[in-house]
Amino acid sequence: MSVVNDSTLYPRFLLTGFPGLETRYGLISIPIFLVYATSIAGNITILFLIRTESSLHQPMYYFLSMLALTDLGLSTTTLPTMFSVFWFQAREIPFNVCLVQMYFIHVFSIIESAVLLAMAFDRFVAIREPLRYAAILTNSVIAGIGFAIVGRALALVFPASFLLKRLQYRVINILSYPFCLHQDLIKTTVSSRWVSSIYGLMVVIFSMGLDSLLLLLSYILILGTVLSIASKGERIKALNTCISHICAVLTFYTPMIGLSMIRRYGQNASPFVHVLMANVYLLVPPLMNPIVYSVKTKQIRDRILRKLKKHKV
Repeated sequence: MSVVNDSTLYPRFLLTGFPGLETRYGLISIPIFLVYATSIAGNITILFLIRTESSLHQPMYYFLSMLALTDLGLSTTTLPTMFSVFWFQAREIPFNVCLVQMYFIHVFSIIESAVLLAMAFDRFVAIREPLRYAAILTNSVIAGIGFAIVGRALALVFPASFLLKRLQYRVINILSYPFCLHQDLIKTTVSSRWVSSIYGLMVVIFSMGLDSLLLLLSYILILGTVLSIASKGERIKALNTCISHICAVLTFYTPMIGLSMIRRYGQNASPFVHVLMANVYLLVPPLMNPIVYSVKTKQIRDRILRKLKKHKV
């Protein structure tokens, strides 16, 4: 097959849904649509409650707002190509559009990892220094953390897009998923990819890898602080404030690890499994986070029930 140098002509990329199930895309699109609708509605609800309820204007809920915004960004980034494939079977995506989508998918993923770390720090401060909690996590400190999180993600992923743009590709390139990921794009290149591969690995190590280690350290410190509390009731109460966050961490990292393991060791696995894991990785966290926080966080749950009762009246 002929090769295209993107300095003269851009290659074509074809997205992939679930191989072998093309005739059932209409049926498959129904649960996917419900997942997107629930994710978007849930995260908008979280943002609306925190914005309108003055009692929720606290550091914990500001970080939750960041998480909801990130999940909204991740959902809206993948939604157009998902439904172009499953509703219209329009698989082709322009090279530059693919790069833009890839950029924002990885940016929002790195932001989510960092926000979860910031929320762990928030829980540590709340448990370790409850009387100085608001004094330590002021609005300016939270804003600074937010800008640092976004700035790191934007800066880390940009060179990866630039490096991919300089590589050579075939005229037609078939991707493995209904969206563009860095690892998938690298596999389609016909020129030397070691620089892009190494840089991609370094981005993962210095973002999600580092964040996961710091998360583990944070919970070791939290556990140490909780165990030093004399009252058993207070220990249980302190741990209960972390349950929602622990669920969010597991929801984010479990599919990511599963996708990495499938990609690394599942060469003989069905393409369906690869696509399914990639979809779980990108669709499940935005779906589950608002559900978990609505169910497990009393303040959020009470506000939702109050709003529903007002509408019924």
